[in-house]
Amino acid sequence: MELTILGSGTSVPSLTRGSAGYLVRHGKSLLLLDSGPGTLQRVLWSGATLEEITHVLYSHTHVDHTADLAPLLFTSRNPSSPRRAPLTIGGSREFLEFFQEISVLYGSWIGAATYERTVIELDGERREMGDLSVTARRVPHIPSSIALRIEDPAGRSMVYSGDTGESGDLADFAAGVDLLLIEASFPDGQEVEGHLTPASAGRVASKARPGKVILTHFYPPCDAVDMLSQLRAAWPGEAALAEDGMRIRI
Repeated sequence: MELTILGSGTSVPSLTRGSAGYLVRHGKSLLLLDSGPGTLQRVLWSGATLEEITHVLYSHTHVDHTADLAPLLFTSRNPSSPRRAPLTIGGSREFLEFFQEISVLYGSWIGAATYERTVIELDGERREMGDLSVTARRVPHIPSSIALRIEDPAGRSMVYSGDTGESGDLADFAAGVDLLLIEASFPDGQEVEGHLTPASAGRVASKARPGKVILTHFYPPCDAVDMLSQLRAAWPGEAALAEDGMRIRI
């Protein structure tokens, strides 16, 4: 299983960090986790194609995580290169309501005339997605927010926290994973409700005890401080900061 960081930033424009977007590949399955603005171009930069994506899964409905959903569906119906491969889109119940609203707004312009499209609710039940399995867990951010646990047939696993505040449920959900991809939106001392700092992410990790922690979803103040040192005050294990274009074998 391989994780590619497409966007390690937020809604604030940056020359080095795009908005949230991550690819997880194993076998014939290619999962896109969130698609903030600019994600589609970064998929191509990664060497993948949009047609290869088998599943698009959303952690929540904020714009910096969903803005490229409509463009993805719009380009999939382009007469010059229509999509043929099946596509599954998934998220929480609130995300499905959001998806219905944009479907009404854009109508046939984001329809699936040339390919099979399935929309599923991720509600805690383990779901098989080709060569991978995915389970969701609610996290404290906004009502639509979920974390995602992804596992391959050999038992290798990762959790993507999405945007979240500190949560014992998240720590339980991520217990023993090989990789915890967890947001740390602001440095310690600049806490914002519904988000983590390195210290609070470290407290989650110290309970979950993953094989490795990768911090992501950085607002600009994060680039001015030593985020890893702040993390290590609570989590002494293996850790790294996400960078756009980074690839991690799990």
